[in-house]
Amino acid sequence: MALRPEDVSDIEHVIAGFDARGYVLDRPLATAIFLLIKLGKPLLIEGHAGVGKTEVAKTLAAYLATDLIRLQCYEGLDSSSALYEWNYQKQLLAIKIQERADQTVEEKVRHIFGPEFLLERPLLRSIRAERAAPVLLIDEVDRADEAFEAFLLELLSDFQISIPELGTIQARYRPHVVLTSNRTRDLSDALRRRCLYHWIDYPDPEKEMRIVAARVPAAAPGLGMQVVEFVQAVRRMNLTKPPGVAETLDCVHALASLGKNRLDAETAVEALGCLAKSAEDSDKIRAEGIGRILSRPG
Repeated sequence: MALRPEDVSDIEHVIAGFDARGYVLDRPLATAIFLLIKLGKPLLIEGHAGVGKTEVAKTLAAYLATDLIRLQCYEGLDSSSALYEWNYQKQLLAIKIQERADQTVEEKVRHIFGPEFLLERPLLRSIRAERAAPVLLIDEVDRADEAFEAFLLELLSDFQISIPELGTIQARYRPHVVLTSNRTRDLSDALRRRCLYHWIDYPDPEKEMRIVAARVPAAAPGLGMQVVEFVQAVRRMNLTKPPGVAETLDCVHALASLGKNRLDAETAVEALGCLAKSAEDSDKIRAEGIGRILSRPG
């Protein structure tokens, strides 16, 4: 059964609920999530790639025991792709079937523009939710263009959609909205004003170790800390694409799968593809000397 906003008693309830699902929350982010639930305002999360922005929405849906509806943004995304489209093939088939039916033109039009011919996209699906308020994840909103961002402003204000052939559809349950951004472009002040805001930075070693322990409990004792210290050192190298927490977890998973119990220079080379995401970054790490990086104090 889905949790209602009134069931979420305090910030500690949020922290405990996320922790039970393997997501380590600090208090500022827990506060932002608590306010998202209580105030019904969208939450805009910005931060480096791989620091767990998308996972916030996924874990929130699990915590609230509700559906996660994800809209992945990209350049050229328009409202029809995000809202709805008509199933033209099915409409054409219906028209053929009705050619000899004893109906007026108006009756035929009403039929072929009925709900059964509507293809719901994520935004419409979130508004038409019937069981409980879903979590709507608008992922990497900075990849969409300014026209789509302007369209979102109205949706996030009213949570209703007008479909000319069907009329206005109002959300029965206001979705819990999480927007994420990697800051590839600046978002408008108008969009920011409609949202709560939180920045997720790279975690300190203690928090990153807690994340590793929660997500990869089967890793050998000490291996997680060695990987965390190595990744923290690599992040300080001013790479083109510094490794995020996701890459740390990939590295620990990879080493555990390879049967490794400790991280040395040879093992780090084997797992380097989990951390470096370009030839330039890989060459830079090798040139720095993996052994020297491993020997640096945290």
